[in-house]
Amino acid sequence: MTYRSKVRTCLWFEKGGVEAAEFYVSLLPYSAIDAVYDHGRKDDPMIVEYTLAGAPMMHLTAGPHYKLTPAASISVLTKDQTETDRLWSALTANGGAESMCGWLTDRFGVSWQIVPEVLPKLLGHPDRAAAARAQAAMMKMKKIDIAALEAAANAH
Repeated sequence: MTYRSKVRTCLWFEKGGVEAAEFYVSLLPYSAIDAVYDHGRKDDPMIVEYTLAGAPMMHLTAGPHYKLTPAASISVLTKDQTETDRLWSALTANGGAESMCGWLTDRFGVSWQIVPEVLPKLLGHPDRAAAARAQAAMMKMKKIDIAALEAAANAH
């Protein structure tokens, strides 16, 4: 193995690590499968290295010893509602599950945070009352609705 980056995120899969990586790189620009190492398991290779929107990632397919958990998630900063909706739909399809406040779990069991770039701006708004209204609105959402967040922040 030759690593291109000193640091990478590694997610442990019981099975399907390559399938998950292939799906993920199809969703975001600047993503690609970098290397696959089968270690004699051509039906479900042990290691897949990939780049996800420029970030180095790795999946280790090594059996049921450890489980994926929401304590580790992939967070994606989206530019607008269209990108938010597209990623949300793709990641919740085929067995994925919505959670609260922009969180979801995909069909492979990986947790994601789909965060429109306006959200941290609104939560950090210098008008603390506007920030509190945006946060209160977000707490009622599953998928983040940018227009509803902005309306809440701007309500007087």
